[in-house]
Amino acid sequence: MIDFLSDTPWVLQVGLIVGGLLLGILTELILVRTFHTLAKRTKSKWDDLLVEGIRRMPILWGTAAGLWGAMLVRDVDPYVLMLLGKVLTVVIIASLTLVAMRWASGAVDQFTSRGGVRVTSTTLVNNLVKLLIFILGLFLILQNLDIEITPLITALGIGGLAVALALQDTLANLFAGISIILSRQIRPNDYLQLSGGEEGFVTDIKARNTTIRTFPSRNLVVIPNSLLASSIVTNLSLPKASLWITVRVGVSYDSDLEEVERVAIDVAEQILATMTGETPDESPHVRYRAFGDSSIDFDVLLPANKFADQFVIRHEFIKRLHARFNEEGIEIPFPIRTLVMSKRENTPAGDTPNGPL
Repeated sequence: MIDFLSDTPWVLQVGLIVGGLLLGILTELILVRTFHTLAKRTKSKWDDLLVEGIRRMPILWGTAAGLWGAMLVRDVDPYVLMLLGKVLTVVIIASLTLVAMRWASGAVDQFTSRGGVRVTSTTLVNNLVKLLIFILGLFLILQNLDIEITPLITALGIGGLAVALALQDTLANLFAGISIILSRQIRPNDYLQLSGGEEGFVTDIKARNTTIRTFPSRNLVVIPNSLLASSIVTNLSLPKASLWITVRVGVSYDSDLEEVERVAIDVAEQILATMTGETPDESPHVRYRAFGDSSIDFDVLLPANKFADQFVIRHEFIKRLHARFNEEGIEIPFPIRTLVMSKRENTPAGDTPNGPL
């Protein structure tokens, strides 16, 4: 066998290449998939991130190792060996750069998660992190190829000044977007109300603009980052996503206010139990507000876990409260004004009660 391999070294070379390929495939099918299954059983997402980052890479690495081993088992022209070594090094650096980009993107997703709820990460942060890692990997590849990168960096610096002057608005939006993300006061899935009247859910923060999906029309509103950073913004999702819904009601002056409060609270609790699907952190309240012209006015305060829940809760509460008041004989009066006219004696035309004009 040894003599056969010595006489036919190409067989050993093919065996090493195929062996490396098979080793990479077995590593991918057995080890990576096993670790992936085990990672899914844990609560932490970081182990899933580590496994996902190296998917399909063992095949490439195994093949590269087999190819390099095949070149070492026989005498090869030093120039060819050096050239192949550089190519394999470039491949390995590029694959490691891709793995690092995957891990960085996943880390951004983890850091943008909050309260145990996964939200969409911002495109701007993901792209910036990937771009930085890509540039670092590119510099390593150029350095491995014996290409001087110092003149390249200098040229990029000079060219960057020219680009900065030509793209002032774009860069203003870029840095405004970075400032918005770092402040963590506006995040994807937050519901915003802007001073200009626009409002909706934040879908993404990009390099030039932030997109908002209106509710309930679901149209997209595109807002430049610089304008968003300088606007007065109300974030209805911070410091928490829950909110209070106010429904104003009026009942007759003849109503038993204790009974009115009991019925309103009972209806509100039934609505919250059936509509939200989960128990809110707060309980509904009734607060009497004023003696109106024709009714005693009060507010019913209902908690909602999310901004979008308020419309359905208010809708159902008004329907059921009206039906329940009818069952209990509680009157919701129409607005009524009573006019009292004073009686005056008939006076001659052109005269006033106090005498002639």
